[in-house]
Amino acid sequence: MILCIDIGGTKFSMAVFDEGRMIRRESRSTDRQGGKDWMLDQIRMVGMQWMQELPLTGCSIGFGGPVDFPTQVVTLSTHVSGWSNFNLPGFIQSELGLPALMDNDANVGALGEGVHGAGVGYRPLLYMTLSTGIGGGILTEHGIYRGADSYAGELGHMTIHPNGPQCLCGSKGCFERMCCGLWLEKDYGKTARELLEDAEFTAKYVVDLAMGLKSAIMILNPACIVIGGGISKAADKLFIPLRQELRRQITPWSKARINVLPAKLGDDSVLYGAYELATSMQTLPTPSA
Repeated sequence: MILCIDIGGTKFSMAVFDEGRMIRRESRSTDRQGGKDWMLDQIRMVGMQWMQELPLTGCSIGFGGPVDFPTQVVTLSTHVSGWSNFNLPGFIQSELGLPALMDNDANVGALGEGVHGAGVGYRPLLYMTLSTGIGGGILTEHGIYRGADSYAGELGHMTIHPNGPQCLCGSKGCFERMCCGLWLEKDYGKTARELLEDAEFTAKYVVDLAMGLKSAIMILNPACIVIGGGISKAADKLFIPLRQELRRQITPWSKARINVLPAKLGDDSVLYGAYELATSMQTLPTPSA
């Protein structure tokens, strides 16, 4: 049985999978003020409780921020403090005694949707998480594409407005700064869910959203784009105008596909992907201390 963890800026979820079937699940809101230490306490508490009841053999993690996959170290989190250069698999090994494997949550979400969700049968697949922040994962016929330094798919920090407002990363006009849930609420005083009830607002919002996705489409030419995360739950209110705007923006001579779908697994894309990440490795690594 594999313990799977999804760590995000708005919420974190934990689940147990037994031969591909989710048999236990728990989700809680992220305490951003509590930072890394609060999250580690939650993971330890839930993990120890489940270990008393279930024969867990390993752990797999989707982390909401850049991860250096070869060293299994968190690079940073712009939304929750304290994670920079942290060896999260090492913590799991030390506290729970479970070998652990970690990747960026969007990479893991791409794996979940590509094997179990809306991306089944589509390769290459681009998965985008549109929530507190924005991230991207690329799934090819050979598995997750991470790039030379584990930074492939960092869609959120592509610049779409060079003179735009400053992002948490230090740059200006990032895709994430213009379109993610955190900044929508700060800029407009309402949640993304409330804002997307307004068709006039949505028509303006999808211009920036399509601008970021256009760059990804022109570079990657994916067979499908799957969008997950909380904002994707707006469903047709978001996806119909988004597809229309993409058709308007995509270069007329380009035959690149505009195949944009909501995540089929909803809030569980990363959890299913974490299970697949674990099972794709013959053995889970024992992280260094």
